[in-house]
Amino acid sequence: MKVLLSIKPEFVEKILDGSKRFEFRKNVFKNKNVKSIVVYSTMPVGKVVAEFDIEHILMDAPDTVWEKTADFSGISRSFFDEYFTGRDRAVAIGIGEVRQYERPMDLTELGIGSTAPQSYRYLM
Repeated sequence: MKVLLSIKPEFVEKILDGSKRFEFRKNVFKNKNVKSIVVYSTMPVGKVVAEFDIEHILMDAPDTVWEKTADFSGISRSFFDEYFTGRDRAVAIGIGEVRQYERPMDLTELGIGSTAPQSYRYLM
């Protein structure tokens, strides 16, 4: 099973160049069968541009997750801290093999309409 994630263009670039090996989220998918992530690069790109395999998922206290992921987080500590303010748990999705699409796609080409998910959306 796949999940569609909306990711800011600057972070998509870091995923594609290999400098960002973790995608951070406040919540994890409820379905344990999710094996890969389809990447929607938010505006101004507004296209589905890549896919990556989930290597592993870390869930722990924010400080612990940061200690384990900082070298390949692709974000600053201050950004991380702000994102997880007030949370007792952070989620880091380990990015495995990345496949950039030759031709970026519109959301409508996935057959799911034209609205990007706020958090995530399951794909078949």
